[in-house]
Amino acid sequence: MRLSFAALGGAVALAVLAVLSVGWGATAISPADVYAAFARSIGLDLGAATPIDRIIIDLRAPRVVLAVLVGAGLGVVGSLLQTVTRNDLADPFLFGLSSGAAAGAVFVITVTGDQLGVWTLPVAAFCGGMLAAIVVLALVHRMGFQGPEKLVLTGLAVSFLFTALTNYLIFAGDQRAAHSVLFWTLGGLGLARWDNLPLVAFGFIVLMAFAGLRHRHLDALLGGESTAASLGVAVSRFRLQVFMVSAFATAIFVSVTGVIGFVGLMVPHMARAVTGPLHLGTLTLSAFFGALLLLASDLVARILLAPQELPIGIVTASMGACFVFVMLLRRRIL
Repeated sequence: MRLSFAALGGAVALAVLAVLSVGWGATAISPADVYAAFARSIGLDLGAATPIDRIIIDLRAPRVVLAVLVGAGLGVVGSLLQTVTRNDLADPFLFGLSSGAAAGAVFVITVTGDQLGVWTLPVAAFCGGMLAAIVVLALVHRMGFQGPEKLVLTGLAVSFLFTALTNYLIFAGDQRAAHSVLFWTLGGLGLARWDNLPLVAFGFIVLMAFAGLRHRHLDALLGGESTAASLGVAVSRFRLQVFMVSAFATAIFVSVTGVIGFVGLMVPHMARAVTGPLHLGTLTLSAFFGALLLLASDLVARILLAPQELPIGIVTASMGACFVFVMLLRRRIL
C-alpha cells in the first residue's frame, strides 16, 4: 500500500513537472498554448501551426522525455550497483563509464570530426563507455574476482585513466571545441530529438527488464553472499551481469546527454527511505525519483541564467554534494 501511494504521488508529480518543464524556459509558454500545440500535432485541432508549436513539439517535448528516461535509468542503475557492490556511494559513474564516454566524445570533437554526421558523437561516446567497462571487467577477470571492493577500486582506476586521456585531448586538440567538450564533461539535454529517443528508450527497456526479472536475486544479496548462494544465486556471475547491463544502459544514456553525475547516488537512498530495502519497491521508486530529479534539475538549469543554459551536471553535482554532506552528518550523529 505504501509503495502504491508513493508510486501514484510520483506519477502525479512527474506529470505536473513535465507540464512545467514544457512551459517554462527562456520563452514562457502558457498551459493553454501547450495544450493547443499538442492538439494540433495529433490532429485534434485543425488550426494553423504557430512558431510556438516548434518550440513545444520539436524542442521541449523530446527534452522532457529524454530527462524522464535518463533520470529513471540512472536511478535504477544506481540502485543495482549499490546492492551488488555493498557500497552506499556507488553510482553509474563510479566505474569509469562516464569518463570513457567523455573521452570518446572528446576524441571525435578534437581529432576526427563528424565522420558519421549527427550520430558521430553519440556513437563515439557509447563506444568509449563500453570500452571503459570492458577494461574494468578484463582487469577484474585477470586478478581473479575477489569481491565487490576490487570492482570498485578497478573502476576508479579506469575512471582516472580515461579522465587523464580526456584532459590530454582537450589540451592537445582544437581549442575552439571547448564549448562542445564542456557539454560532454558537464552534461545536458540539448541533443534531445525525436529521432534519438528510441535509442535511449531501448537502453532503458533493457535495464528495466533485467531489474524486474532479477529483483529477487538482489533481495537475496541483502542477506550476504553466503545467504544468496544458499538460495541458488551464482553471486559472482550475477554481479558481472548487473555490471554489464548497467554499463550498457549508462553508455547509451551518456552518448546522448553527456556526463550527469550524482543522480544514481542520491535516488536509491530516497527510494529505500520510503519503501525499505526490498528491490521491487526500491527499483520502482528509484525510477520515479530519478526522473523527477533530472526534470527538476533541467528546469533549474534552463531558467537560472536564462537565456543562457547552465550545464545540468553543475546542478546535479551541487545537490549531490549537499546530499553526501547530510548523509555523513546523520551517520556521525547516529
